[in-house]
Amino acid sequence: MLDTVYRDLKSGYVPRWHADIIDPEAAYLRPARCTLLVVEHCGEIVATGAVRDRGPQAPPNPQWVADRFPSGSTAQLCRIYVRPEHRRHGIARQLVRELGEFAARAGGYTALYLHTDPAVPGAEPFWRSLAREVCDERTLPGGGQGIVHFELPMPVPDAVPVPDAVLVPVPDAVPVPAPGVAATPAG
Repeated sequence: MLDTVYRDLKSGYVPRWHADIIDPEAAYLRPARCTLLVVEHCGEIVATGAVRDRGPQAPPNPQWVADRFPSGSTAQLCRIYVRPEHRRHGIARQLVRELGEFAARAGGYTALYLHTDPAVPGAEPFWRSLAREVCDERTLPGGGQGIVHFELPMPVPDAVPVPDAVLVPVPDAVPVPAPGVAATPAG
């Protein structure tokens, strides 16, 4: 995840935005309605994806976006990163599917939200293929932060299988759950 904030986002580590990267256990593993998935291939972490139980905050996001996706009832998809050499193999789509199903099983969520930086190669078209745009900050006066906010359909909880944990099947890749989480095949 740190590689991504330096390489793709070009922001580098910013504590107020990236503290969860430094302490993923507190951010994603201890809270019952949060999770972190990690995909490993040949001993290398090639992808990550997470759900956190808070919506976008204002500022820096527009107030109306924060109001539409309140913390507690919003499952925010975040830290969905795939190393460039492993992109275009379906890894991110599978992560999004598994994370959405996790949010549905966790209960209490009414919205599945994410935002992306369109400067990251491939990010904007990928999200547009899966989600509905809520706000493109580039169209706001002053351009906002330049990010695009999206909403995904929330899976129906009764239709989601309940595995002990999640395994993200990717050709030639071995998913490794974050510490303290057991992996078993999904559905």
